[in-house]
Amino acid sequence: MNKSIRLLLIILLLGQGQTFSQVLTQAGNTPVPGINKDRVSRIDAMLEEAIAKEQVPGVVAMIVKDGKIIYHEAKGFADVESGKRMEKNSIFRIASQTKAITSTAIMILWEEGKFRLDDPISKYIPEFKNPQVLNSFRYSDTTFSTRPSSREITIRHLLTHTSGLGYGMIDGDERMKMIYQKAGVVDLFTTEKITIGESVKRLAKLPLHHEPGTKYTYSEGLDVLGYLVEIISGKPFDVFLKERIFDPLGMNDTRFYLNDSQAPRLVTVHTRKDGKWSAFPVTFYDPAYPKTGAKSFFSGGAGLSSTTEDYAKFLQMYLNGGQANGKRILSSHTIHTMMQNQVGDLWNADRYHGIGFGVVTDQGVATGGMGSKGTFDWGGYFNTQYFADPQTGLIGLIFKQTSGAGNGDETSWKFRQMVFTLVE
Repeated sequence: MNKSIRLLLIILLLGQGQTFSQVLTQAGNTPVPGINKDRVSRIDAMLEEAIAKEQVPGVVAMIVKDGKIIYHEAKGFADVESGKRMEKNSIFRIASQTKAITSTAIMILWEEGKFRLDDPISKYIPEFKNPQVLNSFRYSDTTFSTRPSSREITIRHLLTHTSGLGYGMIDGDERMKMIYQKAGVVDLFTTEKITIGESVKRLAKLPLHHEPGTKYTYSEGLDVLGYLVEIISGKPFDVFLKERIFDPLGMNDTRFYLNDSQAPRLVTVHTRKDGKWSAFPVTFYDPAYPKTGAKSFFSGGAGLSSTTEDYAKFLQMYLNGGQANGKRILSSHTIHTMMQNQVGDLWNADRYHGIGFGVVTDQGVATGGMGSKGTFDWGGYFNTQYFADPQTGLIGLIFKQTSGAGNGDETSWKFRQMVFTLVE
């Protein structure tokens, strides 16, 4: 049977609830079919060793098989200075893992016929009309010239990072960093009083890296789409996510800003200084986010905080074909569409870019350690990662909270590689 047809059949079966648990349940001491339980201890030992060698200050890891939690452990410290231990329900800034949730919100509205994916974004946000591409730049005073783009930015371009928009302070192009900073565009999140609408309108006036649809450039496109959700739905972005995704899935700890009971569970962002783990200082972002500040900016690209269990519920919904807790979030057809290659050969051979996720290809399978073909994944700026495999029913999440700490941490690739060896 053709592999793509087999994957579609898997997704359709999941949508009918014939394979996976509708909600996450604890496996406990009950053997989980298809899992070598003895090998789970290897993963635990690997994480223990990483903590002992101070490769990471703390970690929470979770493995789910067919809706059953077969591993969920917290190790090390949530805050090194105070000695506060990591807990299973510790809350992490998930940064770019927000993008999959924002993409889901967009596809919810797409299912309702609110727009087409290839609609120009200027149809809904007029400030994006007549986009300009960067032509020349003067470092001495940050002035620049532009040329008109031959095409408009579409919603699909924004979903797939092919719009030509940049990412400011984390952009690979120094010119864009300077242009975005001067314009006051917010790159990740902020404690300042600003809205996504205000930031997006500033962004719309700036030059593009390249013509839309011609290259892949990681961008603030999902922040633009968070604002689009507000325009289409007539609701603040945080309210829409809560009503349409978080409440139905029971994701009670996934928010842009934390309340008084959640704030103490937020993990400190750590970095290496003089050979020791210490709290990361204020730079172009404020590590006090999301506990303090104006609490008015809802970044669709990087603003959410969450727990491993909450995010596992979100991923399980995808493995269930779009439903969980008796609630349907997306149709199985929509999920099938999202998991298709949306950017052609503009990305890489191991994984292609779908809508909201990177998706493992045949070459990725051959590379090893990435999972089955069709496994979807992403990660966050502060060292959080996840993957979910529709063929084996496996979900893996490994959440840490570090920045600027170098590459001594090998837990992410080891965890993923070892998770897939659990399958009998």
